[in-house]
Amino acid sequence: MLEEWLRERGEPGYRYAQIWEWAARGAAGYDAMTNLPRALRESLAAAVPYSTLTVETERESADGTVKTLFRTADGHPVEAVLMRYRDGRKSLCLSSQSGCPLTCTFCATGQMAFGRNLTASEILDQALHFRRLGDVNHAVFMGMGEPMLNLDSVLAAARRLPDLGITYRRTTISTVGWLPGLKKFVDEVDEPIRLALSLHAADDELRSRIMPVNDRYPLADVLRECRKHAARVNRRVFVEYVMLAGVNDSVAQARALGELLGPDDFKVNLIPYNPTGMYDGSSRERIAAFRAQLERARVPVTVRLTRGRDIEAACGQLAAAPKVRARTADVPA
Repeated sequence: MLEEWLRERGEPGYRYAQIWEWAARGAAGYDAMTNLPRALRESLAAAVPYSTLTVETERESADGTVKTLFRTADGHPVEAVLMRYRDGRKSLCLSSQSGCPLTCTFCATGQMAFGRNLTASEILDQALHFRRLGDVNHAVFMGMGEPMLNLDSVLAAARRLPDLGITYRRTTISTVGWLPGLKKFVDEVDEPIRLALSLHAADDELRSRIMPVNDRYPLADVLRECRKHAARVNRRVFVEYVMLAGVNDSVAQARALGELLGPDDFKVNLIPYNPTGMYDGSSRERIAAFRAQLERARVPVTVRLTRGRDIEAACGQLAAAPKVRARTADVPA
């Protein structure tokens, strides 16, 4: 829309690059773009929305995590998260869809109504919003939705992130194993963007109960593509494994996971379960025993640090449900 508007007004071609440079550096709006003529800035503000999204609420966790609920121009809810870490990481968790059609049982997003795929601009505008709050340096496409169902828009947004300070090597795209998109990502994407697999079980029967997508695309086919990606880029694939008490957290299941993955192609992130209503989370002792078993199998493994649980911003908690959308934001929008 912006490029077309500038072209119709007969503006020089470099104007779009000037505007994008300001936006990527965190400019609050057109008025901050001092190398543009004032008349143009005023016309832009009147005619071209600065973002495709509007902020409905914004909340800040005790640990510094920020969760923002956006609305698209046609009214669909979208949540995204900024996670701040003591080591200096400022990581964005970006959404690719409003809702998700794949109904993973541990995930709150799968329990809300699916809206639609987001456009590349709507995905990028989530990142730009947080860039206006300060520097950012990492991004994960692990928010609402299955990125491989909307891969073209996800990649178009990811390819603009380096201008915001987020390199390809610090960008990760997650999937539950949606095979058509995964194959396209593995075969066609040349940038060194990282891949993450939402796994959560080492056998097809259990994984299908937790994640219905596994009925359509079983583990063997999904892992084959992941190994192909690891060999192609010479980087491990992240495996996300949410720890569900009495479901997938036994030592025997850890042993099976170690045998399934092996020591070379994957790195496992064990995720303490963040309550969404269906399961109980594994105890610290169970998580530690599970981790120890993977280490014995020489599989690289970490336990993810939970961020933003108190504002429903942690992994699996994004839902944009009315009960979550507090009328009074904890942080002014």
